[in-house]
Amino acid sequence: MAEPTRTAAQDTAERVSACMYANDRVTQGLGIRVIATSPGHATLTMTVRADMLNGYDICHGGVIATLSDSAFAFACNSYNEMTVASGFAIELLSPASLGDVLEARCSEVSKAGRTGVYDTEVRNQRDERIAMFRGRSYTIKGKPVIPD
Repeated sequence: MAEPTRTAAQDTAERVSACMYANDRVTQGLGIRVIATSPGHATLTMTVRADMLNGYDICHGGVIATLSDSAFAFACNSYNEMTVASGFAIELLSPASLGDVLEARCSEVSKAGRTGVYDTEVRNQRDERIAMFRGRSYTIKGKPVIPD
């Protein structure tokens, strides 16, 4: 069976992802890994470490928000146009514990002009939903993430 044909858009998304990751000290510092990117989508994972736990021995909500925000960033920048968050909201649905492997899957909901809406779902290794995140993006026209 033949390999699926790669598109220029997919190549762009992966090149942008690699460039962004190389410069993203927060994402790297939290041990977040980029699993996949494609136009308007990204999947990232993170293992909950002891230094990510709050006083109740569960993962700090801000850390889960950061994982979600990183997935959002990789998804909305996948078109090689510098895009920043204009806001986001997160619902923390279940606690994450030490050693949990969290997966954040972000998908584009809407992109029109300079604005976009993206949803990220965070699940653990048992496929339990941990959080739902909605991000709003603003694209800075004429400013690519990586030079063409």
